[in-house]
Amino acid sequence: MLLFKERGLLSASKESSMVRISFTQHPASVGETYSAYANRLAPLWRMQLAALACFVHGIFPFLLTKTGSTSVSELYSRMVQHRSRL
Repeated sequence: MLLFKERGLLSASKESSMVRISFTQHPASVGETYSAYANRLAPLWRMQLAALACFVHGIFPFLLTKTGSTSVSELYSRMVQHRSRL
């Protein structure tokens, strides 16, 4: 509770009430909108879905036969395209 009060996230009058942190507070602190910030997480979600597809394929080999490898190939291509040149 004290940590929230020190950071200005909790007013003295609402100390006993439930603390709600805005979804836009952190993205705004790094100069982005929530949608721009969430957009940067798209590859992470894609990787999680590919991992789930590989897990399902491991249990049921006849399902999702190319989903995992296709996702990994697409993510690798995107990574190489957006790599900063040194």
